[in-house]
Amino acid sequence: MPFIAAHDGTQLFCKDWGSGRPVVLIHGWPLDADMWEFQQLALTEAGLRTVAYDRRGFGRSDQTWCGYDYDTFADDLKSVLDALDLQDVALVGFSMGGGEIARYMSRHGGARVTRTALVSAVTPYMLKAADNPKGVDASVFDGMIAGLKNDRPNFIATFSKTFFGVGMISSPVSSDLIQWTGNLAMLASPKATIASVTAFGETDFRADMSAFHVPTLVIHGDADQTVPIDVSGKATAASIPGAELVIYGGAPHAVPFTHAERLNRDLITFLKG
Repeated sequence: MPFIAAHDGTQLFCKDWGSGRPVVLIHGWPLDADMWEFQQLALTEAGLRTVAYDRRGFGRSDQTWCGYDYDTFADDLKSVLDALDLQDVALVGFSMGGGEIARYMSRHGGARVTRTALVSAVTPYMLKAADNPKGVDASVFDGMIAGLKNDRPNFIATFSKTFFGVGMISSPVSSDLIQWTGNLAMLASPKATIASVTAFGETDFRADMSAFHVPTLVIHGDADQTVPIDVSGKATAASIPGAELVIYGGAPHAVPFTHAERLNRDLITFLKG
């Protein structure tokens, strides 16, 4: 079943590999399900059933004009779980994909889900506000949108340096991998890419966090310049009773690539524990 129909008929591309306990992988911005290449292969080889789908507007899924808000994203996730009739599901969300999990847990009562993992996630609230002083200033998101509208390929190329933690003379990943992820990003519609900045930048998930009643693993790099750990990873773990926080020292945002082997080990241990 390479495509799944969402609640409004939107076709969502889906990769469903292996057998065993199901794990649904929710990708980050501005990529698609292929970003999980290192994790999906390793988790499937470890005896898990892995499902990775392209968010609407990204990758091979339909490029709708509307629906780039977290209520819709959570409903799309529900459509995937329902269509495949998955039970005892583990959800793993990277970056903006963590927002899908949070909103799904509250909006749909965490149905079918028994374990969650949030990797470099945007939860619980990214935007700087009077009651969220460590947040990211709105001007940062405004600048991202302006850059995308002006020259999306250039913005993606520049953004990748921060995403991967590329230094002046060193890089934790190859230039080929960076180019590949840039190609994935350019598959998305400009509408989806731009609208999603507003979604992950401005959505307040703090009320959603109380809906996590399952074992939860929070993984975050302490050198993440894209989604700072103080406003995200640490705050997320503090808001979920019993959550396990694992900090990757010196790691940038893109830990599924830069720390793939370690992330695979940590996820397998958690998901099969």
